[in-house]
Amino acid sequence: MASAEKPKPTWRDVKAELDCFDRAGLLGLIKDLHGASRDNQAFLHARLGLGSDPLEPYKKTISRWICPDVMKEQDVSVASAKKAISDYKKAVGLPQGVAELSAFYCEEALSLLSWCGMRWAPWPCGQLSEAVETD
Repeated sequence: MASAEKPKPTWRDVKAELDCFDRAGLLGLIKDLHGASRDNQAFLHARLGLGSDPLEPYKKTISRWICPDVMKEQDVSVASAKKAISDYKKAVGLPQGVAELSAFYCEEALSLLSWCGMRWAPWPCGQLSEAVETD
C-alpha cells in the first residue's frame, strides 16, 4: 500500500503551532529567523523601522542584479532585481518607499545601458528596451 502524502503546511498550521509559544519562545524563533539570512534581516529591519535607511539592502540587491560586477562574472537578473521591490512591499509597503525603489531600479537600468554604450530618450522605464545604440 502506498502511504498517503502529508498535505503541505499552510499558514493556519503555522499559526496553530505559534499559539503554543510563550514570549521567550517567539523571541528565540525570530532571533533564529534573523540570523538565518540577509533577506530575513532586511525584512525585519524594514518592518520594524530599524537602521538609518531601511531601503539600503533592497537598493543593494537591485544594484547587484541590474549592474553586476562583470569582473566577477556576475549575471544580470531583472527578476531578482524586481523581487527586491516585491520583498519591500511585503515587509513595509509604504508607497513612497516603493516609488523610491522603482525609480532607483530605473536609474540602475539606465546606468547599465550607459555603461554598455547605449543612450536613451525620455521614455518611461518600462520602455527601456527601446534604447538605441550611439554612433
